[in-house]
Amino acid sequence: MPAYVISDVTVRDEKALQTYRSRAAASIARHGGRYLVRGGQVQTLEGDWHPGPLIVVEFPDIERARRWYASAEYAAALEVRDAALSRHLILVEGMAP
Repeated sequence: MPAYVISDVTVRDEKALQTYRSRAAASIARHGGRYLVRGGQVQTLEGDWHPGPLIVVEFPDIERARRWYASAEYAAALEVRDAALSRHLILVEGMAP
């Protein structure tokens, strides 16, 4: 069953962000993930949550998502992440098709 990594980000530095994006995207692809949402307009319909840009990445299953998060490839992206952005990041298991 698929799993999703969902991130609500605030950009700190555009140049660092480009480096982070490139490294993160390569690590995600290597672990079988794919972007479903990568920024774009966000509209709050209810409640008082006002997120920044959202990123949603789908992985084939939760174990692959966990392996990606703990991988050396993603660690290379983490080297610049804090300079690039601040974030909230969650992992959620999806429904079986």
